[in-house]
Amino acid sequence: MKRIECIIMDWAGSAVDYGCFAPVAAFLKAFNEIGINITMEQARRPMGMAKIDHIRELFKMGGVGEEFEKLYHRPWNEQDVTDMNAKFEEYLFASLANYTDPIPGVIDTLNELRKQGIKIGSTTGYTQAMMDVVLPNAARKGYTTDKCVTPNDLPAGRPFPYMIYQNMIDLAIPSTDCVLKYGDTIADIKEGINAKVWTVGVILGSNELGLTQEEVEQMSPATLAARKAEVRQRMLLAGAHYVVGSIEELPQIIELINHKLNTNY
Repeated sequence: MKRIECIIMDWAGSAVDYGCFAPVAAFLKAFNEIGINITMEQARRPMGMAKIDHIRELFKMGGVGEEFEKLYHRPWNEQDVTDMNAKFEEYLFASLANYTDPIPGVIDTLNELRKQGIKIGSTTGYTQAMMDVVLPNAARKGYTTDKCVTPNDLPAGRPFPYMIYQNMIDLAIPSTDCVLKYGDTIADIKEGINAKVWTVGVILGSNELGLTQEEVEQMSPATLAARKAEVRQRMLLAGAHYVVGSIEELPQIIELINHKLNTNY
C-alpha cells in the first residue's frame, strides 16, 4: 500500500518568517545601495530560487537593467551579479536570525504527521551559510526538520529538482509517488513538478501573498479573499496539485493523496 512517506518543506514563507520578509528587505537595501530602487513586487517575483540566481533575474527585469545602464553607462555583467550578491548577503546576515519564528500551525501539524511515520525534509533558496543561522534559531523556537538540503554542491537550485532528490536519497525514500513538496513560491511549485512529486502550495504566510500576520488579521474579509484567490490561481497555473490556505489543511490533503495512490485515478 503506497502512502506519503516524506514531506519536503520550504523554509522562509512556508515554515518560518511569515510573509517571507528577510530576503525581500535585503534585496531592496542592496539594490538601493547602487542607486536602483526595485519594488517589493519585483523583489518577490523570483523568490525561492538560489539567491545569486534571484539577483540575476532581478537584473534581467524590465527597468532594472536599463536603470543600471543609465547610471553606469554599460550593461550589467556577471561581476555585477557577484558584487550584488555580496551586498545582499551582508544585509541578510545582519537580520536573518530575527526572521526565524515558526509560522503558526507548522510545528503542531508536522508533529502530528510525524506520528504517522512521515519524514520531514526541506529545501531552500538560502545557502548553507544562511541556513547555519536559520537552523539553530528555528530549533530553539521548536521547529526542526529531519533533513535540510541547500543548493550548495548541487548542479542547481530551484526550479530544478536536485534538492528534492538529495532529500530522497538521504532520507531513504524510494519513490517520488510517496513525496509531497510544500512551499509558498512559484519556484517551489516548479521544483516539485520538475521532481515529479506531489506539489502543494500554501497561501497564508507566503511570499506570494506578501503580507504580515497583522496585515492579514486587519484586512477586510472581502479584500483578503480576493488576494488569496489570486495567489491560489497563480499556484495552480504553475502546476500545483493542491493549494491550501494554511498548513492545518495538509493532513486532509495527505489523506486524499493516499487514497488516490491506492485507487485508479
